[in-house]
Amino acid sequence: MKCTAVLVGCLLTFTPQFVNATSLSHSDLFSRGAEYTDVKISPEGEYLSALTTHDGKKTLIILETESLKMINALKFPGNAEVGNYEWVSEDRIVLQKVYLKGWSDVPQYYGELMAINADGSRQKYLFGYNSGEQQTGSLIKKNTAIRATAYILDPLPEDDKYMLVNAIPWGSAASLGNDSLQHVYRVNIKSGVRRKVTTSPIGNPRFLTNNEGEVKFVAGLNKKNKLQTFYRQDGDWVNTNDLNINLTDFNPISFADKPNTIYAAARENNQTASIYKINLISGGKEKIIQDENVDPSNLWINKKSKQLYAVEFDSGYPSYAFVDQKDGHTKLLKQLIASLPGHQVQIISETTDANLFVVKAFNDRNPGDYYLFDAEKVKLVYLASEKSWLDPEIMAEVKPISFTSRDGKVISGYLTLPEGKESKSLPLIVNPHGGPHYIRDRWVFDPQNQLLASQGFAVLQVNFRGSGGYGEQFQKDGYQKWGTDVQYDIIDGTKYVIEQGFADKDRICIVGGSFGGYSALQSAIIEPDLFKCAIGFAGVYDLEMMFEEGDIQQSRSGTAYLKQVLGESSQQLKAMSPAFNTDKLKASLLLVHGGNDERAPIEQLESLEKDLNKHKHPYEKLIMDDEGHGFYNDTHRAKYYDKMLSFLKENLKL
Repeated sequence: MKCTAVLVGCLLTFTPQFVNATSLSHSDLFSRGAEYTDVKISPEGEYLSALTTHDGKKTLIILETESLKMINALKFPGNAEVGNYEWVSEDRIVLQKVYLKGWSDVPQYYGELMAINADGSRQKYLFGYNSGEQQTGSLIKKNTAIRATAYILDPLPEDDKYMLVNAIPWGSAASLGNDSLQHVYRVNIKSGVRRKVTTSPIGNPRFLTNNEGEVKFVAGLNKKNKLQTFYRQDGDWVNTNDLNINLTDFNPISFADKPNTIYAAARENNQTASIYKINLISGGKEKIIQDENVDPSNLWINKKSKQLYAVEFDSGYPSYAFVDQKDGHTKLLKQLIASLPGHQVQIISETTDANLFVVKAFNDRNPGDYYLFDAEKVKLVYLASEKSWLDPEIMAEVKPISFTSRDGKVISGYLTLPEGKESKSLPLIVNPHGGPHYIRDRWVFDPQNQLLASQGFAVLQVNFRGSGGYGEQFQKDGYQKWGTDVQYDIIDGTKYVIEQGFADKDRICIVGGSFGGYSALQSAIIEPDLFKCAIGFAGVYDLEMMFEEGDIQQSRSGTAYLKQVLGESSQQLKAMSPAFNTDKLKASLLLVHGGNDERAPIEQLESLEKDLNKHKHPYEKLIMDDEGHGFYNDTHRAKYYDKMLSFLKENLKL
């Protein structure tokens, strides 16, 4: 195994950190990050790669596919570690260089892209503020420094010279929310020399390229937070509004089987999003797929043809709809689903000839297993598990549920039930999700909920109105209703679970993070006799403060979003803010926050504490000064889990 010169030491004896499950507490077991993530295969299939953790930092390992023998381990010196990466040719990788800073346990990315060959040779700083080479008297172009944050747009794996990068320029509104326009560059993967290809006509852009590596579409948000889409014709950007197709949230997905046709997701009349085939010349449209209850949750594209072949939906359990029955990927995905029963299956990486595939299989009990599938040999080989120390056989089942709210709206959610216990009169933890908009809970493995279930708790997740994924109208129904209708859905879901006999009405607590932390306090204020205790993690508690503190209000689109979803009435914002209504509380409180939280700054917690102290309501708190909006560090997460379990068991007399 080779080690690169720019890396610390030589990891000749590198092995992933072995986890002795018997020596760890429950909190440690469930707080540990994944052992392997981002497993990928090189374009021609000679190499496999993955991110793992070594000495507390992300490391990129590279193996020979045939033998699974490790040939290289890439690890930055000092406080730097490997971030996201892509194979840009058969033997070359481009990766993000990120930094662990003392004031934050969340890695900080400053836009630097590095390149290195699979064997550790040809190291190169490709793009970033420190990438410059001195240009003196030569006609050969040199790489120059650029003050911008870069992301790989298209690795162009069949082009052994170039990749496409989209970059957010520094010193603009982009650094405060991506409001400004972004540039696309064609970058030499060996020298870093770049050429600007185009500039987006709109902020918050998402670009779409074709098989020739041409940037053909861009979708982004305007100043009013409305999605707008443009396509490129003869070097100019043309607004798709000119097509007069009468669709909203028009979002190109891929190219289709005929010239000048594309697949796009879009809406009609606030419904759930449909998949359409659009003719860009005539403006003609054909609806291909729609689920009446939910929006598409994933879109699967053939990497070779760059055409959509499958659409994934999460209405309770996940399901697939196939766009093109003749596509080889459709047949393959169906085979994999049949071969891995009870699992959600995703093709996450593949060779350019579509012969070798990296497949991930996961479900409510299993965080994820990686496999290598050989289409020619029709052979599925197990590679690794994300968390091998957790046994899916003893994890808890997650059941989809639905109920009718007090005003007649059908609300969906999930109920996690402890393994090996009678599902009757259980202590219940209500766990509202964050967001609240554009986000929803799904049928997946949730480490915190599984930890709670392992200790005998049932866990309720409610996709309350305002949640994303259930159509535009359902999301809008939560706007300016954060402290009222949204919370009523959470409360009605709790009462439904009690009525069904799953939960003991005298042993209920509510625990949430971010908006879920807000909901934990607000629901306990609205129904003070329902919840024995509440835990607010990284919560927002003073809604008016969101217009003054935190990172959302720092951009034009962020301010527009706050006005849209919260309104501007000071009286209404205070009425919906826990920080002004703690006199109604009866629940025992645990408040958890990161001192470096930019989304919900520590001032949010301080505002809540001021009112709690005023009304002499007791509370416990846990502050992690170097954490942000959620705990990134495994040790910190375990400490929180220990505190959470102790608090819940004490208050629910478990």
